Amino acid sequence: MKKRKLGNSDLWVTELGLGCMSIGTEEKAAREIIETALDEGINYFDTADLYDFGVNEKIVGVALKEVREQVILATKVGNRWMPDKTGWSWDPSKSHIMEAVKQSLKRLGTDYIDLYQLHGGTIEDHIDETIEAFEELKSAGYIRCYGISSIRPNVIREYVKKSNIDSVMMQYNILDRRPEEEALPLLNEHGISVVTRGPLAKGILSDKMLEKVSARGYQDYSQKELLEVLPVLKDKLASDRSFTEIALQYNLAHPAVASVIAGASSPEQVRSNARAINGKPLTQEELALIKKVSRANAYQEHR
Repeated sequence: MKKRKLGNSDLWVTELGLGCMSIGTEEKAAREIIETALDEGINYFDTADLYDFGVNEKIVGVALKEVREQVILATKVGNRWMPDKTGWSWDPSKSHIMEAVKQSLKRLGTDYIDLYQLHGGTIEDHIDETIEAFEELKSAGYIRCYGISSIRPNVIREYVKKSNIDSVMMQYNILDRRPEEEALPLLNEHGISVVTRGPLAKGILSDKMLEKVSARGYQDYSQKELLEVLPVLKDKLASDRSFTEIALQYNLAHPAVASVIAGASSPEQVRSNARAINGKPLTQEELALIKKVSRANAYQEHR
């Protein structure tokens, strides 16, 4: 599987990464998914301290222990579970980050994290303090590089201006093209990589697309609009390949994108996503058609 450089770091990540949130808490089944990803050549595994109250990090750490030096391990910080575990609060403070990283390292069974990401962010945060925490962890060797997971343009701009982030994780797909308006060009200009999540729009951009369309629609598309747009895209683009391939290749077509993070709840899903990522790139004509049939979305600055 092809690899791309992550920002200005020395990390090279596969074009497909495994989003570990959906692997579940049954260790045997989860390990089968992770081992399938390794067999398919995937080297990038993304988790977070929030997932399954930390159990996800433990499962991922155990499964990757024997190949630790060959993989890129990413996790996230910034959310603090309430004592009764009924919800969580946002805490991007330096004190929390410095303590949380110790717990993540312990759960992952490693002495360093390749990519440590702020799991959210608002413009009201003490951003300088957050950056200071990441820079100290990087200098001390606990993390190799850091980034943020955010779709908020005002937050992204602040980190571009003030920090040495190497990546931004954000939702991006054919039906959610908001990053194209500002985020992707800005990050590409500064050599900061984009790691995309939600590339299949909850399955709507897979071959089961019409089965996955709900009455709620998706983003600012109504159910009616989706039932009109999706068949057109499938008819024009997916005559000789899966629509999953179309969707993942759409993300990879942008030069700012380093890797597409796709979740999987079974080994077959991993294999299907790997086939799609190893497929043929979209042509300029195909990209133009997608942009003509779908529509650009607008960010709301207050988000």
